Amino acid sequence: MGQHAWVLEVRPGYEEEYRRRHDEIWPEMLEALKKAGFRNYSIFRHGLTLFGYFECDDLEAMNRAIAADPVNARWQEWMAPIMKIDVDPQTGAAFLLPRQFHMD
Repeated sequence: MGQHAWVLEVRPGYEEEYRRRHDEIWPEMLEALKKAGFRNYSIFRHGLTLFGYFECDDLEAMNRAIAADPVNARWQEWMAPIMKIDVDPQTGAAFLLPRQFHMD
């Protein structure tokens, strides 16, 4: 099982809208994430900075599955105006953070 994290930003002035959209996340988007292989997925916010953490068994397969899902495409389009997202050209997803430390 792999552990992964990313950092993105909310555009200034959209903090409450970002929170509202995730409080009301579409059930079909949750299902798409689960079907793709996301587990134990959390997003935290500090000011405009978002920190996401998730676990999955096969990162490449998960990225392919979520990228091909039409519900995810709609969600990404809906969220794009309120977020700053740097996409890794190799994966087509947000840049993942290298782990620096882990303690069991």
